[in-house]
Amino acid sequence: MKRLFLMSILMVVGLSVFSACATLTGERVGEYVDDSNITTLANAVIVKDPDAHYLKIDVKTTEGDVVLQGFVNNRHTEARLVEKIREIKGVKSVKSLLRIEQK
Repeated sequence: MKRLFLMSILMVVGLSVFSACATLTGERVGEYVDDSNITTLANAVIVKDPDAHYLKIDVKTTEGDVVLQGFVNNRHTEARLVEKIREIKGVKSVKSLLRIEQK
């Protein structure tokens, strides 16, 4: 009986410590947005943009930091894409290495 009581106490303490560690990141269950999801959403923004050349823009995401590489037709398109991608949940920063396509 005493052993069962001690095991129950240890289990409650262990679960408390485990749940406390999970909240140290400041994220709740279901709030974490992974890099692949951010990349997919950023690509969707590019595909929906009427002036963007989807096949000429590469999106890479690392720990919420997005880097865009490739070509656009003008700086207005670049600014619009960067702004829309910044609005994606989980994005910490957007770095544009996009260049103007020479025609």
